[in-house]
Amino acid sequence: MPDFYLERKHLCVIFAKLNQFMNQLYRKIILLFFLLGVFSGNKVFSQDSSRLRISLLTCTPGEELYSIFGHSAVRIIDSNSVSDYVYNYGTFNFDDKDFYVKFIRGKLLYYVSIERFDEFQYNYQMEGRGITEQLLALSPLEKIKLKNALIENLKEENKYYKYDFFLDNCTTRLRDLMADTKHPHPILPAVMPVDTKFREAIHLYLNQGEKYWSKLGIDLLLGAPTDQVMTPAQQQFLPDNLMTALDSCTNEKMVLSRRNLYYLDNPHSGEFSITPLIFFSLLLVLMIALSFFKNASVVLLLKGLDGLLFFSTGLLGFLLIFMWVGTDHSMTKNNYNILWALPTHLFASFFISSKKNSARKYFLFSAIVSCMILLCWFFLPQKMNTALIPLVLLLFIRSAKKSYR
Repeated sequence: MPDFYLERKHLCVIFAKLNQFMNQLYRKIILLFFLLGVFSGNKVFSQDSSRLRISLLTCTPGEELYSIFGHSAVRIIDSNSVSDYVYNYGTFNFDDKDFYVKFIRGKLLYYVSIERFDEFQYNYQMEGRGITEQLLALSPLEKIKLKNALIENLKEENKYYKYDFFLDNCTTRLRDLMADTKHPHPILPAVMPVDTKFREAIHLYLNQGEKYWSKLGIDLLLGAPTDQVMTPAQQQFLPDNLMTALDSCTNEKMVLSRRNLYYLDNPHSGEFSITPLIFFSLLLVLMIALSFFKNASVVLLLKGLDGLLFFSTGLLGFLLIFMWVGTDHSMTKNNYNILWALPTHLFASFFISSKKNSARKYFLFSAIVSCMILLCWFFLPQKMNTALIPLVLLLFIRSAKKSYR
């Protein structure tokens, strides 16, 4: 056999063995990558055996007064049960037959509820409100503990609580739940200036939302306790403040990541509206102008306006007393608005035209009290709404006029 064929035979054997070796090497490489994948997967699994993803949802303010301060909820994604639920402490039964009575008296019970995340997101999207999600830095045991606490709170005997807007609401409930779950307890810093008061905090949202009449109503009903300086923990009754505080936790990392699920910015139209200050100023000017006319019809109209002024002011006084002593609201106590909204004005309104000496003395007393309140307006322990100054000035002028007559 020629040497050419021998060399060719040897080359074929060599290539066959080389091909066999490459196939074995390839299989080993594939096996190595597979094992690396298994080991890395086991490592990840061992790091979070709970297979839970827990995050805080912070919703932007809405247009309605009940939603002007935003909202907080907890989202839990469970890979074991392939579920995605939101736990919400801000629900109440609007169909309760005594709803309005319980709401006014501060006895309305709120409760924790659960719904699918897609339904929760859809509802807020329809309201034009954005949602920010903060993924919480919790260990597997802490995640399980937090979820079990929520499940326990969902039970009928545990789900209800007496709502307090400033001290016990849907946001503070979640803050306390996270604080009880996390070890060591997170230290959440102040996110507003250290001398910020409750009233100033809610004014920020009311002014931004251009809710000037709502602001007036709130300032009328909320007493001196609302002008207390907030502690760092008390600042977290507002959802935005809790969200910011979690990002800035000083002793423990609380947030792994933060993202906007969607952000909706609904700027206000800026259209002209009659604010309380404009309304009461116009009323003041109108009644002063009418007092210069001697026409019988104008005099009769002015008497009617006087009666309405004192009647409504006295009615307001009785409402303030009821909110002070007849409700469970902690922030409606010690209301200094009662100094000018005298409940006795309700009865005095029926003696607007009386020429009796007792009536003159009453209106003299009313004029003196109104004058003193105006002089002390900015020095009272309670911050008074400046839109009321024209109204109190009007009470002073009309009382002085009637006492002089």
